[in-house]
Amino acid sequence: MTDSIRPFGGISGSTLKLIAIITMFIDHTGATVLRAILRHPDIANVQQRKVFWSGVYSLSRDIGRLAFPIFCFLIVEGFLHTRNARKYAGRLFLFALISEIPFDLALKGNWFFPAKQNVYFTLLLGLLVMMGIVWITANGTRNMFLAVIPIAIGMYLAWWIDTDYSYKGVFLIAVLYLMRYSRLYQCIGGAASVTWELPAPVAFIPVYLYNGKRGLQMKYFFYWFYPVHLLLLHAIADYVIPTLKL
Repeated sequence: MTDSIRPFGGISGSTLKLIAIITMFIDHTGATVLRAILRHPDIANVQQRKVFWSGVYSLSRDIGRLAFPIFCFLIVEGFLHTRNARKYAGRLFLFALISEIPFDLALKGNWFFPAKQNVYFTLLLGLLVMMGIVWITANGTRNMFLAVIPIAIGMYLAWWIDTDYSYKGVFLIAVLYLMRYSRLYQCIGGAASVTWELPAPVAFIPVYLYNGKRGLQMKYFFYWFYPVHLLLLHAIADYVIPTLKL
């Protein structure tokens, strides 16, 4: 990484991951609990209160746009530093399977919703694309133009099974990987790749401040946090909010 100077010592990987987790939690709270509040008769039938909660809901979703670009950056960093990419991919696949029912329950309203897959599948496909780029450019050739092959395959698969963020998410991961030699260009390229979902480009401010240090050991925290928090939010939205007098 050529850009090494960071103000105030920069942000560690664990801090960056916490920013992503917190913003994701806010986003999913909006998509589940706040949406349930908006459907509650005490809110839905009172225009002034409905306007207020609609504003809170919109704010939560806007904050949540910061999470995915940071996770994409972290998956690139994880790939660059892992000792075993195949085991890394195996963990992502395992938790993609574990998270599918919580994802469907919380965000799709049914325990089985085959038309949409959770974000772990997007991150997994992004990881496989990076593995493919390494293999195809090291297997007898250094022609980086061949990188378009695994990128195109990964984007198509994400679109075909309709993962969260779909082909756009895989493309973002590919951009961040190909521009990994300069943090500045990496952030510019990443921000340009997510202009379709404002204010997502803002996520690359903390990414730029990343100092390359791991920070606290949080290897499995996010893996389990994702399905567990979705189940918790689903329970609150579907079984607690309807019983409350708001």
